[in-house]
Amino acid sequence: MKRVTFAKIPSEGAGPRIRELMDRGWVDLHAKISKDECYRYVPILPEHIGEVVEEGYETVDGDAHTLDRRSPQERIREALSDHPDLLGMLPERWEFVGDIVILKMDPRCRPYGPLIGETYARVLGAKTVCADVRGVSGEFRQPSMEVLYGTDTESVRLENGIRYGFDVTKVMYASGNTDERMRMRRLDCRGETVVDMFAGIGYFTLPLAKFSGARRVFACEKNPDSYRFLVRNIRDNEVSDVVIPILGDNRDLLGKGFADRILMGYVQTTADFLPAALRMIRPGGIIHYHDTFYVSEYRERIESIFGENCGEGGYEVLGIREVKSFAPAVSHYVADVRITPSRSRSSQ
Repeated sequence: MKRVTFAKIPSEGAGPRIRELMDRGWVDLHAKISKDECYRYVPILPEHIGEVVEEGYETVDGDAHTLDRRSPQERIREALSDHPDLLGMLPERWEFVGDIVILKMDPRCRPYGPLIGETYARVLGAKTVCADVRGVSGEFRQPSMEVLYGTDTESVRLENGIRYGFDVTKVMYASGNTDERMRMRRLDCRGETVVDMFAGIGYFTLPLAKFSGARRVFACEKNPDSYRFLVRNIRDNEVSDVVIPILGDNRDLLGKGFADRILMGYVQTTADFLPAALRMIRPGGIIHYHDTFYVSEYRERIESIFGENCGEGGYEVLGIREVKSFAPAVSHYVADVRITPSRSRSSQ
């Protein structure tokens, strides 16, 4: 630790003054700026101390903590330099979920899992580090996570004014669906009754319920782990007066022609649930239909699915959006489809 001279700057209005000192080239960029309740302590290069004093700044001498300007990847590689066989296999990217880090790790690294986990946690300041082993699978889209370091796997992700709480080892969080969650927030659903058939932890339910003006949202979720967090997130986001959580299969929901809007945020087997959605939608209502298709045929497949279930002239595709890439030549799409009054009446 080296001794340096600090410019002592009152905390109130410190930002512009610090930027000015930096612009003049007077600040030692290899030492950290420190602070207490009243002051910021800015490390000054020895050759500019006199100029700082002439400018009227009070100075004080003290120990400076060196500012490590290397990238996290560089620091991780240095920390594991005693294991040269690992260096070419270490994850260069990661995802933060609150204070939990998720890695996609080369299978050859698994024998070193605890060492890798502890190193990434220390360098990145994480409480827990997990490895995404096989992605998500099964009906409940459950993640395959291996805990490398730490014990607390519950976290809260803050996104566009919404708090999403979940356990990374039990519940999938689709970080690639951010734009679609934002779109749900911007919808004008004033006075509407909405059904979210695959609510999960509230991915689409919460932004829609909090910001769109919906009168009532029925949020159905079959996975007990996801449902537990759905209930908690409804409470934490203060939308209990709007959202009714339902544990169970959405095909068992009761009622006909009562929903103004239906969210079908599922993929690959979504068409199996379309008859239930068509039973619940009112004449003129909108279905937000998610599914995965080859990029060369998504429009034809959507037209085919709704044509088979609604008949000719029974629906209108208002728009189709690509949500994210899913696999080579395959993408996840969402189609906004209005169900025409003639089709809705004929099905009841």
